[in-house]
Amino acid sequence: MSGKKSLYERAPKMNPERVTHATERVVMIRRITKVTAGGKHMRFNALAALGDGEGHVGLGLGKADAVPDAVRKAVAAARKGMITIPLQGSTIPHDVEGRFDASHVVLRPAVPGTGVVAGATVRAVVELAGVKDILTKSLGSPNRVNLAKATLEALASLRTPQEEVAKRLQPLGAEAVARSGPREDRTRRG
Repeated sequence: MSGKKSLYERAPKMNPERVTHATERVVMIRRITKVTAGGKHMRFNALAALGDGEGHVGLGLGKADAVPDAVRKAVAAARKGMITIPLQGSTIPHDVEGRFDASHVVLRPAVPGTGVVAGATVRAVVELAGVKDILTKSLGSPNRVNLAKATLEALASLRTPQEEVAKRLQPLGAEAVARSGPREDRTRRG
């Protein structure tokens, strides 16, 4: 299946050895069953988020025959997939939306003292990233795996104002910007 990679999957990943004091949080554990001719084979699926509270966060999914093994695998996957997000004080720099499958998440910056206004899944991811003041809204499917991935999609698309200005000026080059100068007002006819 050659699907388009999500923004989170394309985002530059951190070196897992640089993560020293990360906190892990199990977002979800569910029992999954495979029905075979010999009976039902029970396994466990765990979704874990990992973050250091300083703008680094990751998400991992692990499956195993026992819950502790599934959680360990999920945390290892989250550690490998950690990304860096820009923070502006205790909140995010701008409004952002993230989508994953049928889940849609809207994240908005909030004034200091607001706290994290979010559901359990989105709250786990943004708190581990270090965001202390944020307003969120989750739309569409309430599937916890998809909501967590949609939240990471939104966080991965955050940019600082300096990065955005540099990106917008890059195709023009310094010469084109210098030549353009201030624009004259062409609305007045005289």
